[in-house]
Amino acid sequence: MIERKPEVSVNELLSQLKPPREFTKATFETYSPDSNFPSQLAAVRAAEAFVAGRPAKTRLFAKKPDLKAGIYLDGGFGVGKTHLLASMYHAFRGTKTFGSFLAYTDLIGVLGFANAVGQLGKYEFLCIDEFELDDPGDTMMMSRLLTELQGRGTRFAATSNTPPNALGQGRFAAADFAREINAMADRFEILAIDGEDYRHRPSEAHAQEKSDSELISWLETQPPGTAAKNDFDDLLKHLSSLHPSRYVNLLDGVSAIAVTNAHRLRDQVSALRWVAFIDRLYENQIKLQSSGLALTEVFTDEMIAGAYKKKYLRAVSRAGALTA
Repeated sequence: MIERKPEVSVNELLSQLKPPREFTKATFETYSPDSNFPSQLAAVRAAEAFVAGRPAKTRLFAKKPDLKAGIYLDGGFGVGKTHLLASMYHAFRGTKTFGSFLAYTDLIGVLGFANAVGQLGKYEFLCIDEFELDDPGDTMMMSRLLTELQGRGTRFAATSNTPPNALGQGRFAAADFAREINAMADRFEILAIDGEDYRHRPSEAHAQEKSDSELISWLETQPPGTAAKNDFDDLLKHLSSLHPSRYVNLLDGVSAIAVTNAHRLRDQVSALRWVAFIDRLYENQIKLQSSGLALTEVFTDEMIAGAYKKKYLRAVSRAGALTA
């Protein structure tokens, strides 16, 4: 892959704003709420009402329906937030777009703020998966974007993760969300979704590294012409030369990737770049294996305990799924 240098047009960037492959057919009917956690069924009903243009919650003695501009689904890994978000996208009758928080910030980075507002202002419904609150600059830029688009009549749906060790402790990220997007917070219906990871995959998932010969054998089992093998450092260096918006095109036609000589990352810039790449791999369900070090072990304890904890835990969880 390090020989690929994809170029991406504005139209291609916009065409990428759609639900990941795993959720192309997601519907409210195919979401299975856990009866042990009533907040899951409540979230389904609220999401259905929101898409239909009905208030998610009807307040007693209200003179008119309390219809919010946005809905925010907050919960831990694997409680079905992305499934519900994709269900809202599919159910909405109008112009719409779906992307991760990173995809939208990348779009702003490529187009510039004013041009991004112009392009996204064409849509009536904007879905934002994995709304991130750990980078103040990006968070405030997204808050400003939502404010601009809401003035044009756009409606929104967003999801965000609560760290697994915060579940059941009332420490959802909703308060952080409300604080960080201050100008928009009261325009969102904020719902906390409790539950366990339906995949029963802990965030501390440990992938198994392979020997180089085992990697070659594994690659030979993949469909011809769809597998790639790269040295970890070479791949990281190549990723650093590309804008993250190009990572999707970098993966065109790829179904499996073998990474050799994986090791612990010490540079946080490289670590965050690797997180963005893992996100793209996960969205496209690309198989992943490594030699050297397991890809669930590449982040230091300091990184996982630091300001970008959610990003790293998500990457560990997703890398564990892709290497399973």
